[in-house]
Amino acid sequence: MQAIKTIFTILFLTIFTQLHAQTTISGTVRDKKGEPIPGANVYLENTYDGATTDLDGKFRFTTTETGEQTLVVSNLNFHTFRQFDNVNALDGLKIVLKEAINTLDAVVLSAGSFKAGGTTAVSVMSPLDVVTTAGVAGDFIGALQTLPGTQIVGEDGRLFVRGGTADETGVYIDGLQVFKPYISTTNNTPTRGRYSPFLFDGITFSTGGYSAEYGNALSSVLLLNTIKEPKQNETNISLMSLGLGIGHTQKWEKDALIINTSYINLAPYNKLAPDRDSWNKLPESLSGEAVYRHTTNNGLFKFYTAYSFSKFDVEQENINYKDLVRFKLKDNNWYTNLSFDGFIGDNIKLTTGLSYSNSNTDVGFEETDVNDVENALHFKTKLKHTFSNAFKLAYGVELTSINFNEKGSVSQNENFQYEFTHTMGSLFAESEVFFSTNFAGKFGIRGEYNALLKDYAFSPRVSLAYKLNGQSQLSFAYGDFYQTPQNNELKIEQNLSFQKATHYILNYQYKKNKQLFRAEVYYKDYASLLQYDTEIDVPTANFNNNGFGFAKGIDLFWKDSKNIKNLQYWVSYSYLDTERKYRDFSEQVMPSFATKHNASLVTKYWINDWRSQVGATYSFASGRPYDNPNTSQFMSGKTKTYNNLSMNWSYLISQQKILFVSVSNIMGLKNTYGYTYANTPDVNGMFQRQAIVPSADRFFFVGFFWTISDDKSKNQLDNL
Repeated sequence: MQAIKTIFTILFLTIFTQLHAQTTISGTVRDKKGEPIPGANVYLENTYDGATTDLDGKFRFTTTETGEQTLVVSNLNFHTFRQFDNVNALDGLKIVLKEAINTLDAVVLSAGSFKAGGTTAVSVMSPLDVVTTAGVAGDFIGALQTLPGTQIVGEDGRLFVRGGTADETGVYIDGLQVFKPYISTTNNTPTRGRYSPFLFDGITFSTGGYSAEYGNALSSVLLLNTIKEPKQNETNISLMSLGLGIGHTQKWEKDALIINTSYINLAPYNKLAPDRDSWNKLPESLSGEAVYRHTTNNGLFKFYTAYSFSKFDVEQENINYKDLVRFKLKDNNWYTNLSFDGFIGDNIKLTTGLSYSNSNTDVGFEETDVNDVENALHFKTKLKHTFSNAFKLAYGVELTSINFNEKGSVSQNENFQYEFTHTMGSLFAESEVFFSTNFAGKFGIRGEYNALLKDYAFSPRVSLAYKLNGQSQLSFAYGDFYQTPQNNELKIEQNLSFQKATHYILNYQYKKNKQLFRAEVYYKDYASLLQYDTEIDVPTANFNNNGFGFAKGIDLFWKDSKNIKNLQYWVSYSYLDTERKYRDFSEQVMPSFATKHNASLVTKYWINDWRSQVGATYSFASGRPYDNPNTSQFMSGKTKTYNNLSMNWSYLISQQKILFVSVSNIMGLKNTYGYTYANTPDVNGMFQRQAIVPSADRFFFVGFFWTISDDKSKNQLDNL
C-alpha cells in the first residue's frame, strides 16, 4: 500500500510541475496597413505547439518548451515571419507580415506590349485569331496590322509602327534575330511574312518601350516563339487556289519534329482573275520549315530552320518611261537557329542560342542587273537569377555580324561592286522588382558597340506598373533605342553613327471575363537620323546624321468575346502626329507613309447550324501626304481616305476537313497610296503624275484543309 501511495505522489508532483512549466504564447498578426490577418498558422518550429489566428488576427497557445525557440507565422499571401527568442518573451506580440508576390495575381508590365498566345495574362490574340482574321490570308503580319499603333501602307505590307519606318522593327524567332523576315515582292504589291504562323504559339508585339534585351530597333520588336510541345502526331494537307502544302508532326517521349512545306504558283489564279500588270513569269515560290525539339531533365533544346525560293518577271507602267518597265526578281533565303532554354541551378535560368541566315537576291530593272548576298550571324546568351518572387535579375551578351556583298552591271558595260562587314557587340542587364503584388518595375541598361561605325551607344530602359484593382492597372515605360543605318546606306557611306529614338509611354489596361480594353499615350523623340542631299541614296550622295523628328499619339483597343454568344470582335483606333527631317527632306514634315487616323474592326462569328465561322474586317486610314512638285510647299498633297472591307468563311465539312473562302476588299474600293511624278515637266511646265494603286482591287482565296491526327478530332480551324 505504501508503494502505491508513493507512485501516486510522484505522478501528482510530475503533473503539477508540468502544468506550472507551461508557457503562454500570444499576440496579433496584421498586414502593413494594420488590417488583421485571419487564418495564419502560428507555431514553434519543430514542435506540435501552435494555433491559427482568428478573425481579429489574434492567437494564443501554451507550450512546455523552454529556452530559446523559433516562432513561425505563415500565410499563403504573405512572406513567412520568424522570430528567435526565449519562450518567455513570446507573449503579447504584435506581428506585421509583408505581402508576398503571387505571380498569378501580380501586376503585369504591359506598356507598349501586345502578346498573343502562350500563357501570358495579357493576351490580345490567340494563334487562332492570327490566322482567322479576314483579309490577311493567314499572314501574322497582316493580323498584327489590325492592332493600334500600326500604319496601313498598302503598297508595302510590312510593319510601320508609331511613325517609324518598316526598317525600324526588329523580328526575332525564339529570341534570335531574323534579318530578312519578309518575302521579296514587286512594286505596289504588299509583301508577307516569310514564316508560317502555324509553327508559333507565342507572339509578343512591342510597339515601344521594350526590354533591354533587344536592340538595333528604333520603333518596335516582334518576338515569335515556336511551339514548345506538340500534343499529338498529325498530318495536315492543304489544297489552295494558289498552290498546295503539306505538314507533319511526329512526337516521341522527349523529342518532337514538325515539318511544313508549300508550293505557290499564281499562274492559275491570274488566268481567272487577271491584274493590271503584264507578266512574263507570274510569282512562283517554294518554301519549307522544320522545328525539332528535345527535352532534357532541366531544359529544352530547339532547332529551327526555314528555306524559301521565289521568282517572277513583270512589266509595269512607269510615268518616266514611254513603254512598260521590266522588273524581274529571284530570291533565295535560308534561316536557321539553335537555342537552349533551361535551368543550370535551382534559381538560375540559362537562355542561349545562335542564328544564321543567307540571303541571295537577283534583281533586274530594265538593263540594270544587281545581285545582293547577305550572310548574317547572331549569338546571344542570357542568365536570369530568381532571388525570390519579388526580385529577378537578368543579364547577357550578344554578338551580331553581317557581311554584305553587292555586284551589278548597267547595260552590260558599267560594272559596280560594294562589300562590307559590320560587327556589333552588346551587353545588357535588367532587374524585375515586385515591390508588392500591386506595384512592379523593370530597370535595365544596354550597351552597344558597332566596329564598322566605331560608335558606342548606352540605353537606359525603365518600366513601371501599378495595379489599381483586380481588373485594371496603369503602366509607364521609358527608354533610349538605337539603330545602325541600313545596308543600302552603309554600302555607300560608313562614316556614320547610330540613329536614336527616345520613348515615353503611359498605358491603362482593363481586363475581365473575356474583355480587354487598352488606352496608351506615347511620345517618341528622334535624333541623329540619316540625311543625304540627293533624291535617293545613290553613290554620289553626301550623308550625315543631322536628321531629327518626333511621333506622338494615342492608341485605343477593345476586345470582347463575352457579351454576344458565339461572337468575338475587337476595335482598334490610333491617332498619330509625326514629323521628320531625314533622308532628302528639305524641311520637317509628316512622311508619306504616315496617316493621322487609323482604325480597324475585326469580327468573327460562329454559326453552329451551318458548322461555320464567318469573319469580317473593316480597315480605315485617313489620307497620306505626298509631295507635288507643281506646288511650292513640300509634302503638301494628301491622298483620299483608305477603306477596305474583307470577309472570310470557314465551313467544317467533317470533323477534320474544312473549306475556307476569303475575299479581300470585297467592295472593290479604289484605294490610292500616293503618286509618282515625272522627272521633267511637260510643254506646259507641269509635272505629270501616276497614281500608286494596288495591282488588283480584290483578292480571292479558296482552300481545302484536311487534318489526320491521332485523336481523329482535331481540325485545322486553328490554321485558318
